[in-house]
Amino acid sequence: MNHDFWKTLHGWLNVAHSDDIHAKKRLLLEMHRQISDPGLRSDIQRILRLMDRELLARAEWAMYCVMQLR
Repeated sequence: MNHDFWKTLHGWLNVAHSDDIHAKKRLLLEMHRQISDPGLRSDIQRILRLMDRELLARAEWAMYCVMQLR
């Protein structure tokens, strides 16, 4: 996958709704189970890690905001 793909993915992760990220993640997990090409599997794993990182950052931000309200 080229540089433009990764740039677009990062842009999408910044604006996507969490539900959309979870939906795409489920699709990628299913694809990962069906694909045998090592390079493509590696790219999918990288995308999944980026999605997990974004979701974790959002959860941490939400917790921080809740703590500030107390």
